[in-house]
Amino acid sequence: MDVIMPQLGETVAEGTVTVWHKKPGEAVAAGELLFEVSTDKADTEVPAPASGVLTEVLVPEGETVAVGTRLGIIAGTGDAPPPAVPAPAARTASPGSGRRNRDSRGRPLSPVVRRLIGEHGIEIERVEGTGVGGRPTKNDVRAFLDAGAETSLAPRDGRTVVPFTKLRRMTADRMVRSLATSPHVFQGVEVAFHRVDAARRAHGDAWKAREGSSLTYLPFIAHALCAALAEYPHLNASVEGESLVVHGRINLGIAVDLGSDGLTVPVIKDADRRSVAALARTVADLASRARAGTLKPDDLTEGTYTISNSGAFGTLFTAPIINQPQVAILSVDGIARRPVAVETAEGEEAVVVRPVGILAQSFDHRAIDGAYSAAFLRRLKQIIETSDWTAALG
Repeated sequence: MDVIMPQLGETVAEGTVTVWHKKPGEAVAAGELLFEVSTDKADTEVPAPASGVLTEVLVPEGETVAVGTRLGIIAGTGDAPPPAVPAPAARTASPGSGRRNRDSRGRPLSPVVRRLIGEHGIEIERVEGTGVGGRPTKNDVRAFLDAGAETSLAPRDGRTVVPFTKLRRMTADRMVRSLATSPHVFQGVEVAFHRVDAARRAHGDAWKAREGSSLTYLPFIAHALCAALAEYPHLNASVEGESLVVHGRINLGIAVDLGSDGLTVPVIKDADRRSVAALARTVADLASRARAGTLKPDDLTEGTYTISNSGAFGTLFTAPIINQPQVAILSVDGIARRPVAVETAEGEEAVVVRPVGILAQSFDHRAIDGAYSAAFLRRLKQIIETSDWTAALG
């Protein structure tokens, strides 16, 4: 079976093989970590597609190739036996490239670990590894830094120079290209989250005890968003040439902050078919695996609409940049208790305190106009403010 360079995002055309975890002639099990790839979207660990023997490595570590390129060959038990000697040197990693991707004991280093030690000038031998075979992980390096280890980013004339990482440079390039591609328009609505808050108060403690994570506002917003997108499908779309491609599935991308490493956008496939509870579990799982660097290639593809969540930082509103080739992105900002004027059951006006936040959307003016976006946001607001979320989560 051929091992190929996976598609790690709709706009990703190539990837760099950073680490091979098996050598030619070694046995490999389906699902076992086989190699790692670095792209402008993320650094990803790729499992073996089948069990057998890795007979050849066709693309060495450090080489960048197009999506779909054959990287190696796995022979199954019924296939021809593996060669008695390793593949030719031209097809395997050079000694220099191998040393760049491993520590002095030959343990492979992930792209995230290499970036961190490069940024902070760390001697990797000083970091105690807790990964498989004593391999240093990203969390090991961060723990080393948190312990107060010195770094080599020396100030220059009162300034500290912090070079962009590869992911940060590529993220910057994507943002510039997106702004150059799509005429961005920004709109927002103020939303009262009192019904969502009631559900979180009713179920939050039991949820955290059972699931091990907090019940945030995000899964409720995502659920309402899917319902609104079903009514306004031209926002669940992509521009291709001079046509708008309206997608039949709602696949929500959730932007995940990776700190100094940048960000990545794993995708919840068929999000409109999931309950609030299922969305909450999936969001927590994807965010955890994104920060641990264990997302699978399929986790990063087929997104049709993206949510950017800065609410934990208390932001008022954000004008996000569209995740190409999609046509819109929603910003979820801080939700805080504020006085709000409401109409009572008797038809009189009163001032009450409710949790309020702004949901803001950037959209591609080639695809839709302002009235369509505004109507969508109005419907999203209505769903959030009127739904019985306590029953939906019960």
